[in-house]
Amino acid sequence: MFLTGTMRINDKQRLEIGGCDTVELAEKFGTPLYVMDEVLIRENCRRYRKALAESYPLGEIFYAGKAFLVTAMAALVNEEGLGLDVVSGGELFTAIKAGFPPEQICLHGNNKSREEVLQALQYGVGRIVVDSFSELEELLFLSGKTRKRPVILLRIRPGIEAHTHNYIQTGQEDSKFGFGLQDEDTWKAIRLALQEKEKVDLRGFHCHIGSQIFHIAPFELAVDVMFGFMAEVREKTGFTASQLDLGGGLGIRYTKEDMPPSIEDFVKFISSAVKSAAVKRNFPLPQLLLEPGRSIVGEAGVTLYRVGVIKDIPGVRRYAAVDGGMADNIRPALYQAVYEAVLANKAGEEPVEKVAIAGKACESGDILIREVFLPPVKKGDLLAVFATGAYCYAMAGNYNRNPRPAVLFVRDGKANVIVRRETYEDLVRLDQPVQARGKN
Repeated sequence: MFLTGTMRINDKQRLEIGGCDTVELAEKFGTPLYVMDEVLIRENCRRYRKALAESYPLGEIFYAGKAFLVTAMAALVNEEGLGLDVVSGGELFTAIKAGFPPEQICLHGNNKSREEVLQALQYGVGRIVVDSFSELEELLFLSGKTRKRPVILLRIRPGIEAHTHNYIQTGQEDSKFGFGLQDEDTWKAIRLALQEKEKVDLRGFHCHIGSQIFHIAPFELAVDVMFGFMAEVREKTGFTASQLDLGGGLGIRYTKEDMPPSIEDFVKFISSAVKSAAVKRNFPLPQLLLEPGRSIVGEAGVTLYRVGVIKDIPGVRRYAAVDGGMADNIRPALYQAVYEAVLANKAGEEPVEKVAIAGKACESGDILIREVFLPPVKKGDLLAVFATGAYCYAMAGNYNRNPRPAVLFVRDGKANVIVRRETYEDLVRLDQPVQARGKN
């Protein structure tokens, strides 16, 4: 068991987060329940800002909202002085509803709808990352129609395979994202954007090689590739990129075996690689943009579940079923993600038995944790699964018509509900029943 941020085992031998006893949180707010350590989230935001200011003053941090975004999170990010990266009209609308400054928003997406692009232009987002030639043509049309001139970056695939799960690699050549380094469309897009400079303001390029990355060598290779590309663009077109967005991707610790670099080491490494590549190519230092998401909120989140049925299969396995599962955390089923957990009401007790944590969804694959050592598990115990702050609520759904859990920010002994628990009425709110036609 590893405790992060404000987590501790209190005098009652229970897990505590942000000064709040998790057993009391579960009794008051129900389970499943997402609990977010607000102090740790803010600390991670500040660490990123401080590290970049010290290593590369000509830089900016954009929080990747896809990891976890609700209005309270958008407001927190704004308070901490970070920009915000959004990938859909819904995320953009959430940010605007939270009062986030649109000029500090960057819009991504490999298949932006016309409505989403218009929404971004009307709000006046600070930057749009263009993902394809057809998107650039659409953006030019809409820019001319609305008389809005957006700042744009072109997303480039650097042809690098990061050491992570195949589903979250994005920078390799065979990817749905971005322009290939030497594709004909890439050069057509650059020349068209420069030619239509009264409609779009091309500032530079973007690349992102993947997520949950522990080995930082691929980032150095990506930097070298991107500077080689930018130097080639300068030589062929005369355009000198003034911005380089290297995305995010820093991994977090899900289990005790995981050893990710620190935020400070990651930022220092990237900054050093950019400076070296600029000298190597005789290229002026661009503004450096980074987009961390998981490494800001991942370890700040814990999900609380109530244990229900316990089932022993002699000689095979002991299952402890909980009142949530793949509907509130799809990652184990989707990515074979591995988590650690404790019994929050017995956090100070010695783990003595091996169990599998089963979800309640009507799917054989709904196994949250295939193997975890816990104190003797009984019905009614409270299970706390660590490192669920990223891509859990964000990917949650209503499979089997289960309502989504509430989300809390906790700090200084107080719990604030930032997303209320869904009700059964919420599940049917948008349903449109067909009027009975009677018998023929």
